[in-house]
Amino acid sequence: MAGQIISMIESIIAQRSGGNPILVMTTKTKFVLKGISPDRYNAGSPDDPAVIAKLRTIAAELGVRV
Repeated sequence: MAGQIISMIESIIAQRSGGNPILVMTTKTKFVLKGISPDRYNAGSPDDPAVIAKLRTIAAELGVRV
């Protein structure tokens, strides 16, 4: 199922930021610092199990559920 990565990224960002644009930017920065570029993925991006596992770890560290 393509697009799972971007939906996870968007879910984490939405939960962390609550709509605050500054928190959106800082959350995206945290992704980049952890090795995932959110702008690189879109709805057609293939699902990489390694990236999905990394996103689950990041979500747990940030205290959100995906």
